[in-house]
Formats: sequence, C-alpha cells, structure tokens
Amino acid sequence: MKKIIMIGFLLSFCVVGWSQTITIKDKETGEPLELVTLASESPKAFATTNASGQADISAFKGATEIEIRSLGYKTETWSFEDLKSRNFEIVLEETNLSLNESVVSATRWRQSTSNIPEKIISISSKEVALQNPQTAADLLGISGKVFVQKSQQGGGSPMIRGFATNRLLYTVDGVRMNTAIFRGGNIQNVINIDPFAVANTEVLFGPESVIYGSDAIGGVMGFQTLKPQLSLNGKPFVSGKVNTRYSSANKEKTGHFDVNIGWNKWSLVTSFSSWDYDHLRQGNHGPDDYLKPYYVERQDSIDHVVTQSDQLLQVPTAYSQMNFMQKVRFKPNANWDFVYGYHYSETSSYGRYDRHNRVRNGLPRYAVWDYGPQKWMMNNLNVIYQGNKKAFDIMTVRLAQQQFKESRITRNFNKVDQSTNTEKVNAYSVNLDFIKSMGKRHSVFYGAEYVLNDVKSEGVSLDITTGIEQKDASRYPQAQWMSIAAYVNDEFKVNPKLTLQTGVRYNQYMLEADYRQNQAFYPLPFEESSSSNGAITGSFGGVYRPTDTWVFKTNFGTAFRAPNVDDIGKVFDSEPGAVTVPNPNLEAEYAYNLDIGMAKVFAGILKIDLTGYFTRLENAMVRRNYQINGQDSIMYDGELSQVQAIQNAAVANVYGVQFGLELKLPEGFSFSTDLNFQEGKEELDDGSISPSRHAAPFFGISRLTYHVDKLNIQFYMNYQGERKFADLAVEERNKDEIYAKDADGNNYSPSWYTLNLKVKYQLSKAFWVSTGIENITDQRYRPYSSGVSAAGRNFILSLNARF
Repeated sequence: MKKIIMIGFLLSFCVVGWSQTITIKDKETGEPLELVTLASESPKAFATTNASGQADISAFKGATEIEIRSLGYKTETWSFEDLKSRNFEIVLEETNLSLNESVVSATRWRQSTSNIPEKIISISSKEVALQNPQTAADLLGISGKVFVQKSQQGGGSPMIRGFATNRLLYTVDGVRMNTAIFRGGNIQNVINIDPFAVANTEVLFGPESVIYGSDAIGGVMGFQTLKPQLSLNGKPFVSGKVNTRYSSANKEKTGHFDVNIGWNKWSLVTSFSSWDYDHLRQGNHGPDDYLKPYYVERQDSIDHVVTQSDQLLQVPTAYSQMNFMQKVRFKPNANWDFVYGYHYSETSSYGRYDRHNRVRNGLPRYAVWDYGPQKWMMNNLNVIYQGNKKAFDIMTVRLAQQQFKESRITRNFNKVDQSTNTEKVNAYSVNLDFIKSMGKRHSVFYGAEYVLNDVKSEGVSLDITTGIEQKDASRYPQAQWMSIAAYVNDEFKVNPKLTLQTGVRYNQYMLEADYRQNQAFYPLPFEESSSSNGAITGSFGGVYRPTDTWVFKTNFGTAFRAPNVDDIGKVFDSEPGAVTVPNPNLEAEYAYNLDIGMAKVFAGILKIDLTGYFTRLENAMVRRNYQINGQDSIMYDGELSQVQAIQNAAVANVYGVQFGLELKLPEGFSFSTDLNFQEGKEELDDGSISPSRHAAPFFGISRLTYHVDKLNIQFYMNYQGERKFADLAVEERNKDEIYAKDADGNNYSPSWYTLNLKVKYQLSKAFWVSTGIENITDQRYRPYSSGVSAAGRNFILSLNARF
C-alpha cells in the first residue's frame, strides 16, 4: 500500500513538475484572455492562448525572455523559470497606448512591431464585437485607416495609400487570395471572407513584394481565421460562440455559430454563418442626385419602369450569403503541427446598383445588370515543423487549392437577348517558409513560392422569349498564369535600440492565353499569346527606439505587379461608348516607396502616431486608346465604341500622411482619432496629369469611448472630405450614375460625416449584447467613387453567447 501511495505521489509530482500550460487572465476582470501571443528568440518558439486563456509553452523551456503580448494590453517579458515560479499563471493589464504588438503579416512569422520598419495595424476581436461589421470589407473600414468603396451592397473594394483592387493583396491564413482575373476596376472578393470566423486581421501598408510577390503594391490585408485548439489537461476541450444580429437599414438577419472540440493531439473547429439583406435604405438628408425612385420590372413580356413608394430604397441591392469553415488539427508531438482547413462561401445573385443607374435616351439602359452567385472554396494544408535544425528553427509548408466562380448577367432595356459571362479560376499554391535564429540579435526569414491559376471563361446569349441559348463572346481567353519565386529577409538587432531589416525576392511569372473561342466575335490579329518575364524586388528599413516611449521607423521598398489575364486578355465595356480589348504585350509595373514614421507616448496617457509616405509607380498598366486591325472603333453591345486596351503607358505618384492619436482620460474614458491625407497624380496619354482614381479624399474617424466593468460605450464620427470635379480622375468625371452635381452641373463627391453610437454589455461570462445606432442624423451620402449610397439611420441589435 505504501508503494502505491509513493508511486502516486511521484506521478503527481511529475505532472506538476512538468506542467507547462500557462494561464493568462485580465488583471481587472479575472477573465481568461484568448489569442494572447507568446514568443521567444532562444529557443525560437511561438504560442497562442485558447478560449480558456491557456497555452502549452513546453517549447519555451530554458528561455530567458518570453514576450507576452495582446492587443490592448501592456507587453510583459518573463523567463521560463519566472513563469514556473508563478505556477504558470499571470495577468495582463489593459492599455490603449502600447508601442508593441504581435503580428504575422510582415514575414508570415510571429513578430513584434518593434522589429518591423513598415507600418502595420491589427484590428482586435474586441473592436469587432463592439462595431458589428456586416462584411469583411466593413471590418477593414472600422480601422479608420482603410477606405472602402462599394458599387453595390454586396461588395466592398478597399483603397490603401492611393491603390486598390489588383494593386492590393488579400491573404487568408497566409495564402494569397488574389487570382489572375483580379481587375483594375473595383472588386468585391473580400466579402467571401467571414468576419465571424476571423480571429485577427492585420493591414500592412506599403509595398510587400519581397514576402508576397505580385500585387502587393499598396498594402497587404491578412486575415487569420480560427485555429483549432487542443486540450491541455487531458479532458476534451470544448468552446464556441453563437451570434445573431438584426439591422434596420437593410433588414439584416444574420446568424452564426462556431464550435471547437479538442483532445490531446486532435482538434476540430466548425464555423457556419448566414446573412440575408433586403434592399438598402439610404439617408433622408443629402443630395437628391443620389435618388433613383424607380426600378425595372418585366411584365407581360415588356420591361416597365416602376415608381417606388419609398424613394430612399435602393433597388436592386438585396442579397444573401452563407459561409462554412471546417478545420482539423493534428499535433502528434512537440515538433509537428498539421492544420487542414476547408472554406466555402456563396452569395446569391445581386444587382450592380451603379449600372442600374445608367440612362440612355431618357430610359434605363439596363433591365438586368447582376452579378451571378459568387462562390469561393479553399482547401488549405498548413504544416509546421519546429526542430532547431542547422538550416532552420521552424519550417512552414502551405499547400492550397482554391476555386473561384463568378458571373455577370446583363440585358438592355426592352431587349430580349440576355448575356451571361461566367468565369472559373482554379488556383494552386505551394509556400515554403523558414526562419533561422543566428543568435539573439539576428534572424533570417527565407522561402519559396509556386502559384498556378487556370482560367476558364465562357459566354452565353439567351433569348428570354424563346428560351434558346447560343454561344457568345467570353470575357477572358482560356489561360494559365504561373509564378515561381524565392526570397530572403534578414533582421539584425544592432543593439537594443536599433533593428535593421533588409530583403530581396526574385520572381519569374508566365502567362499563356488562347483567344480562338472569341475569333468569331472579335477578329483579333492573333490566336494565342505567351509571355515569360522576371522581376526583382527588395527592401531596406530600420526601427530605432531611443526609449520605451519613442519609436522611429523608416523603410524603402520596391514592389511589382505582373500582368494577369484580366490585364492582357479581357473584353468589356470600360465606360459608356468605350470597349477594352486584349493586349498581349504587357510587362510588369514597378513601385518604389519610402516610408518615414514615428510614434510617441507622453506621460502614459497620450500616444501620437505619424507616418509619411511617397510611392512612385512606373510602367503603370492603364487603359488607353488603342487600335485593332487598324480600327479605333468597333461595334460592341449594339453601340459603336472607342477601342481601348490596358497598356504600360503611365507614371503615377502617390504621397500622403497617416496620423493617429490616442488619449487615455480619467474615469474609464478615452479618445482616439485616425486621419488620412493622400494625393495621387497619374500621367495621361497626351502627357497631361490627372488625379489618380484610387487616391481617396481626406477621411478619418474620431472616437470617444467609455469602458467600465461590463459596459463598453463608444460614440464616434466617420467623415470624408470633398472631392471637387477638377480633382476627380479624368475617367471618373463623366460617371453621372455615381456622383452628385455641383453648382455648375459637374460631377463631384461631396464631403460628409456620420454620428454613431455603439454599446456592448456583458450580461454574464457567457452572454453579452451589442447594440447601436449608425448615422444618427440620417445623412444621405456616398463614400468617394461608390455607386451605391451608404445606409441611412441604422439600428443594430446583436445577441451573443460564448461557451
């Protein structure tokens, strides 16, 4: 019996002695903190807490410095032995004024912003829970640093530092989402991402081609989705949340749930979301030019213009969407970690509202202009090996297969021929990323990437009276786009105050296109085209921290965008009276960027953040007049149209300032503001200069927040400056369907503001309610370049539970 007791005692001692599960809580509330990151340089190790505030830190054994970070909390640094002496339990104290955050977008590895010369921000899950963004585009917008354009309710096209669309890069769990048909016009692919399934969002500003390759000119938007969490105590670990929401401006009905089940080596996370939006109601006070008090309805084989009973409704803007995500994780030992993820998103068909506003001969030009169901599917296998080998400390392998499907359905008013263009892209990618510590002061990040996009496009014309279909011109040729690259990035801490970082990437890109299926519709002077070119990009920057309250950053970087299938091969109506045709002779465009930034915390209560930047884009791919078979005009969609093509024909310069201020006030109050100034100039075909289309006017957000115990209240103002007719891009000036009219009858984008109130109250540990009023004064406004007005006064109610 004594032997049994002794054995039991020894086993208990071993369990306690080797227990390496840390628990991290909020100092004020005692609640566990999820998504806290832990990182050490020697040994090289990373960990993140689960919903119970726990993480396995066995890989940190022997570390003398473990940095513990969470957005909105003071950074703590502990040794492994110190944590052990505290029984692996610590608390973090809230702060609004941290100069250190933990991010992954800069190098695909967990890093401190104190080592990153570029400007980068994180959008916290707390802010998302308070703001209740309807889509991933709205999620980016709540940062106050990303401008979002919308051509329809089912969309959202971010603009960053004067660039947008295919000059910005989207990533999901480190996998590039951009495809070979990402266009220069506004895109809506970001809404494929489920904001409920996103654990963390980061925005990296400026060129990032060294790590991400083509398209990363204006910035990178990185979405990290929920990761399956393992059991850390031998018992099944179960967690999850349920959300439901209603918004009055579009009668939103949203539901979401996710659940995590974890065992010692296996874990699963399942997420499902559903949205249903009615037509969007705009505000009551604003320009009458934004009113379209009619819609088209077909009755008795005739298209009729129907007058709306409520002229503030924007018809057609209704749509619905569903998202599903399933992840499986297997961690057989401390060295290997496997995560497989399946993502699926599908929307209903939805009207492109700005095209429904186009008029011809006093009548609507279109009876139908809809996007068909937009579908996105991704299979992603992420493998991490941590072994402190000679060549690397940690290796990550990402294998991904994505499938995109989208379509455009158009029919002119009182015409019977309805055209449908359908595009399918299968995208395959392999990423190998390595990190090696060369001592406490020196780390090398390096890797390789392979990307293949297979593009299929078809066109169909349907006679809606007879039901007869026939083949029509496709939007794109049948094509393949390929990219092969290798990169290396070096980080060196000269001393505790100065960190330098430099990197270089070589990229070979190839494109093959077959135009033969469109020869019957557009007699192009070629049937096939192929191209293969290389691109070298690099960066050099530094971070200087003279004290804990000062930080200075500067970075010089280059970036490129390789011509894709959309650039080279598409045929479409770029603007009324113009048609864009293929140009197989394109080359990559290059950007050169300089950032200079500083941040300072004064007396622990005031933080100021200021960044200035200048970007020069050379060999820019822009739409210019063109000829095909010696002709400068052809018949397109029943109209004689000017022939245009994408060409390397311009230089563009963008410069601006990003300013942030945070002030911690007494009694639970705080104030913050984000302001963005940018100017863009682009060279035109005749040598004159035009404002850049995607350089947004001055915009920003100011917030007054009150937080005490279980209550969080935020009163905030969103605003945008005026963009006069003379300051509009030349290609924007004739878009009557988008802009308001000034006193001279010219198009312009008026300034606007909204007043908003959001409230979040924690009913218990498991339940909370979020509510709010957006656009309290019921303003009628359109964000710059948008084809649909934003919501008028909007009441929001969200009920939430966590288990």
